[in-house]
Amino acid sequence: MSTVDRLLTIAGKTFDSRLMVGTGKYRTTAEMVGAIRASGTSIVTVALRRIDFDDPASRSVLEDLDWSRYTILPNTAGCATAEEAVRVARMARAMGLSDWVKVEVIPDPRYLLPDPVGTLEACRTMIDEGFTVLPYIGADPVLARRLAEMGAATVMPLASPIGSGQGIVNREAIRIIVEQATVPVVVDAGIGAPSDASLAMELGADACLVNSAIALADDPVLMGEAIGMGVAAGRKAYLAGRIPSKAYASASSPTTGLVGATA
Repeated sequence: MSTVDRLLTIAGKTFDSRLMVGTGKYRTTAEMVGAIRASGTSIVTVALRRIDFDDPASRSVLEDLDWSRYTILPNTAGCATAEEAVRVARMARAMGLSDWVKVEVIPDPRYLLPDPVGTLEACRTMIDEGFTVLPYIGADPVLARRLAEMGAATVMPLASPIGSGQGIVNREAIRIIVEQATVPVVVDAGIGAPSDASLAMELGADACLVNSAIALADDPVLMGEAIGMGVAAGRKAYLAGRIPSKAYASASSPTTGLVGATA
């Protein structure tokens, strides 16, 4: 594997950062804007279903983002069925926001786990209508492969449940998804700290999407910067190639030719 890195490329478009950032849960707009800027992200996701376009305060989520600096990625958060997700995607297109859509179909209100069947159905319809889809899924290697074969631009497996901060619970499944991937793999949901983001990248993920870990930190701006650094460090570690994990010690200094040693 080459140690020379390339830019993240999704559907033919390149990005300077391998971190995607969400816009939910921030205490203030100033914290959101500051954290996004500090993270160094190139892609910002916005949940259209949760914006009240009759309320200026709600609309500001879009109005306060620098559209010349970031790629705005509408998502279908809040949609429980494939039909709802498709409707939101069509709304985003009609508003002139984007043909790119992060697809979320989540009928489970407690654990917020994505519906694999609904996600597959929504992506099939959107791809047929010319959307570029980035589906959020469980860490399911078979589903990830099926979506890539269907024409998804990325697959976005969860590390652990949304907002849980549990980190990389589904490590082995994510490793398999990365191994089999023919499209970029974006680890999404459950990341709680820079070390989690770094581990995801060390496993070979192409990018991470982080929201709660930044937005709910005591200092979102500082955490945004830290998560960005974690993603960058993990990517460098993956390219560098870590040493194998061993069950026994291995001396870092030579054991032959020691001063005072007897033959």
